Amino acid sequence: MRRLILLLAMLFLPVLSAELPPSAYERMQAAATEVVEIEVLRVEIEPGEAAGSQNIRLMALVNKVARTANVKENDLIKIGYTVTGREKGWTGPGEIPILEERDKTLAYLVKDPATDEFHPAAGVMSFRNF
Repeated sequence: MRRLILLLAMLFLPVLSAELPPSAYERMQAAATEVVEIEVLRVEIEPGEAAGSQNIRLMALVNKVARTANVKENDLIKIGYTVTGREKGWTGPGEIPILEERDKTLAYLVKDPATDEFHPAAGVMSFRNF
């Protein structure tokens, strides 16, 4: 019986720490069409559709361009995403941080052609490097 419990614990232990590995975030960062340095000018937070979720809308100034298909320096861009409050002990990919006004940060983004709004491209690592 002890061996069975030990075997089950070893099998399910990886499930309990389900954060994505760094290589997954590195791939998402590499796939981002926009890699820019931004300054956040405005932050709007509204209740999301799901319980405990928030819709985040940022207005940001592009200060520097590292890689781009759609923007240039001094452009104003809109960035939108949703965050969900998780219960204590929840495991899974990290949550995208909510930036604050006047934050200056690197951003890995993709553009939604339907709305002309940008979205974080690398989950929790969308606004920072390793």
